[in-house]
Amino acid sequence: MPMSNSGQKFIARNRAPRVQIEYDVEIYGAERKIQLPFVMGVFADLVGKPVDPQPAVDERKFLEIDIDNFDERMKALKPRVAFQVDNTLTGEGKLSIDLTFDSMDDFLPDAVARKVEPLNKLLEARTQLSNLLTYMDGKNGAEELIAKVLQDPTLLKSLSQMPKNDDGTKDNEE
Repeated sequence: MPMSNSGQKFIARNRAPRVQIEYDVEIYGAERKIQLPFVMGVFADLVGKPVDPQPAVDERKFLEIDIDNFDERMKALKPRVAFQVDNTLTGEGKLSIDLTFDSMDDFLPDAVARKVEPLNKLLEARTQLSNLLTYMDGKNGAEELIAKVLQDPTLLKSLSQMPKNDDGTKDNEE
């Protein structure tokens, strides 16, 4: 099969890889094609519910946003959402949610959970339980000790009231 029939050449002949705007003009009897650059501007409200009021539309400037400066632009714009949802954790009332996003990573489920206080507490408890499970793995008698602590309310209360160190461990842990 000859190279002129390859897929890449077919696309190049039939569909330009970018937008090309051109027009024919006649200058002193000679025809010329003039290409115009294609510049696109998107007019959008990317901030959501801003804390600080935005400048008037006629005072705003175009910003160039690309993959290299996306997080930087997000941090400067401070997109924000504020709303209320039913409190399905306790079943009572509503939760007020107020989220500000500084980067694309802030849209990840764990990052959103860290910004909502009741969900953050649940996430911390889940992390601690996961760490406990890892710590207990392979240790003889660890499960029986945990079961004993959980069944004795006075022992459980005394453990929960022990002061924590900076690293999250209790004072007598090593």
